[in-house]
Amino acid sequence: MSMTRSREIYPHAPAALVAVEARHTAAAPLTPEQEQAVKILIADDFPLAQPIPTISFSFGPGSGASSVAQTAPPRFTNRTRTAAVTFGPQAVVVETTQHDSFAALSTLLGVVVTARQTVAPVDGLERLGLRYIDEIRVPEAEPVDWTQWVNAALLGPAALAAPFGLALVEHQAIARFSLTEGRGLPIAPGAPHAHAVAPPLRVASPPPSPRASPAPWWAASLMGRSSPPDSDPAARSSAR
Repeated sequence: MSMTRSREIYPHAPAALVAVEARHTAAAPLTPEQEQAVKILIADDFPLAQPIPTISFSFGPGSGASSVAQTAPPRFTNRTRTAAVTFGPQAVVVETTQHDSFAALSTLLGVVVTARQTVAPVDGLERLGLRYIDEIRVPEAEPVDWTQWVNAALLGPAALAAPFGLALVEHQAIARFSLTEGRGLPIAPGAPHAHAVAPPLRVASPPPSPRASPAPWWAASLMGRSSPPDSDPAARSSAR
C-alpha cells in the first residue's frame, strides 16, 4: 500500500465532486483535427464527447459597443458520466463524482495532460489546483441543529439558526490560508444554494433523498493551489 493511499483515513467520505485544474499559458483552441486526435488518445477513460456551450461578452469603449461569442471547449466524459475532462484555452480540468484516491486522480490527469501535450503542446504550467467538495445530508426537517453534524468552527452565524427556531436558507463563507511560497488553501464551508454537481456529470451514489428534495445539506469545499515560482523557468515550462 502506498503512502498516499494509507493517508486516506476515510475511504467512503461524502465527496460530491473532486476536480483538478492544470492551468497553463494561453493557447489557441483545439482545431477539429486536434480534438479528434485527443479523443483517440483518451478514449479508454473518456470515450464520450460532451461539449458544453459557453457564452462570453466583451464591451468596448464608446456607446456601449459589445460583442457576444459562443464557444464549446472540448469536453469528454466516461460512460457512466461520473468523470469528465475539459480542454480549455488556458486549462485542462478533470472532474469526478466517483473519487477513489489521489493516485487514481493523478493517473487520469496524467493521461489527459499527456494527450494535450502530444497533440497541441502548451508553453508552460502556471498553476495546479485541487478541489474537494464534501456534502453532508441530514435526515431531519428544518430547522437543523448543525452543531450536531458539523464542527462548530465551520458554522459561524449558521450556529444561531437552531436555538432561535430559524431555517438556514443559505450560508457561505471562505477562509484563505497561505501554506508555503506559491501555495494556498482556501476553505469554503456552508449551505450553498446550488448543488456542486452539474450535468452532464452524474452523482456516483445518489443520496437517499432525491436532489430535488428540500432535505437540508451542508457542503465544505477545499481548494488547494500551487503555482511554480516565477524565478524558476524550468518549473514554468514543466508542462512541455
